[in-house]
Amino acid sequence: MKFEDFPSEIKPDLLPSPSGHLVYHCLGCGCEYEIDSLLYTCPDCGKVFLIQDLEQDRLAKRTGARWRQIFDYRKMLNLPALKGVFLFHEFLAPVIPLEDVVYLGEGHTPVVAGNQELTEMVGTEFYFKNDGLNPSASFKDRGMAAATSYLKFLAREKGLPEILSVCASTGDTSAAAALYAAYLSGILKSAVLLPHGKVTPQQLSQPLGSGARVFELPGVFDDCMKVVEHLADNYDVALLNSKNAWRVLGQESYAFEIAQGFDYEVKALSLFVPIGNAGNITSVLSGLLKFERFGIIDGLPRVFGVQSTHANPVFRYYAEPPEKRRFEAVVVRPSVAQAAMIGNPVSMPRVLKLVQEYEERAGEPRFFVVQVDEQSIMDSMLLANRNGHVACTQGGESMAGLRQALTQGLIKPGDKAILDSTAHFLKFSEFQTTYFENRFSPDFEITSQPELINRPSYVAPEGLDRLPEPGVKLDPEDFKAFVQSAAKEIARVLGLKPKKN
Repeated sequence: MKFEDFPSEIKPDLLPSPSGHLVYHCLGCGCEYEIDSLLYTCPDCGKVFLIQDLEQDRLAKRTGARWRQIFDYRKMLNLPALKGVFLFHEFLAPVIPLEDVVYLGEGHTPVVAGNQELTEMVGTEFYFKNDGLNPSASFKDRGMAAATSYLKFLAREKGLPEILSVCASTGDTSAAAALYAAYLSGILKSAVLLPHGKVTPQQLSQPLGSGARVFELPGVFDDCMKVVEHLADNYDVALLNSKNAWRVLGQESYAFEIAQGFDYEVKALSLFVPIGNAGNITSVLSGLLKFERFGIIDGLPRVFGVQSTHANPVFRYYAEPPEKRRFEAVVVRPSVAQAAMIGNPVSMPRVLKLVQEYEERAGEPRFFVVQVDEQSIMDSMLLANRNGHVACTQGGESMAGLRQALTQGLIKPGDKAILDSTAHFLKFSEFQTTYFENRFSPDFEITSQPELINRPSYVAPEGLDRLPEPGVKLDPEDFKAFVQSAAKEIARVLGLKPKKN
């Protein structure tokens, strides 16, 4: 829709100009730093940041109803800078001019309801938020759009030479970082560090295809992250993991979209989010708090973090009574939910702060963490996809978390749940193949269930002299014999009955 065709009363608010005063706010000592340089941890105490807007009170000049109207009208604009996560510009990164916004098609991923059969199987109404339909096929594109837009803005403002970005990854972050760096060729280039043998072939192919320098290291993600942190502390590089507060900021758009997708009535919802490095759960909490603070949503929904028993430090922390809680990293074990296979989440300090604020605002417990086993993660992914979804293993983790919450009585049948499927199923098809071939190693603690196994059947009719093959044309009689024999065998297997004359 063209700008001139919008109602006159909404036009002044459709196209945002740079505004606000963003700072890095340290969660340790409370110090604040301007955003005119690359900072990831506090120079004074070493703790992580959240980005805060010191002039956020200006947002209260518009009512919640007016903000809803702005966002809903803005969604009809055919302007790339506002078609993605920056549709929520004033609540995301308002200092960045629209000319510096990087848009590759990220955001506004669909929310798809479970069909009747799967809903009855799970026990309550639920939806998948399919973040695997982002351009690099994962939710990481949300944060990467914000982080690289900031880098583009900073480079232009300061006249910086080409910036090298670095990240550690279990697969998805590297794909997103490499993709956005490739788009910003001349401004940004990418190097990624991966744990050797812990990334699926599909995920490994993505940064390679985008032209990034890829380094595989022994160990797991946590080990790669330490190397990246050392690089960021000692060399001129841009760190693009969720330790980067701009990443967290961009991922808040997930919460904003949930709100818009349900007409801003979210208080009765339950959101299930897998916890890996804890950046995503941080963003969801932060985004919901922003919208609630300015009256855009009707209240704060319940938020459930989900972790595998093989990587569960956040679950262990919240399983203790408040007076006994002490965070301890864990040594992770092999998990099909590879993106969540992190034993020492970088964003844990952010989680602690935001959960406290979230429950104070809500006036009651509204944040929970459940853990699920590897068997339920894999089985849930397969069941979801057999019923029309494209859920990854982390999406399976979310669905398993919903079933666990129902079993524990944390929610009840009839409650409406939103499940975060963080990536596209095809990134994790290797695990489906392993399941169907019943060859998981004992470390995974997964046994293939016969009713969920699905494998191709090869049909080569017997008794024929010649069969089709590339580059060879059968004579009409041979080809007719092949078609009839193959169809007859397939009909037999499927139990088809011939048509009556």
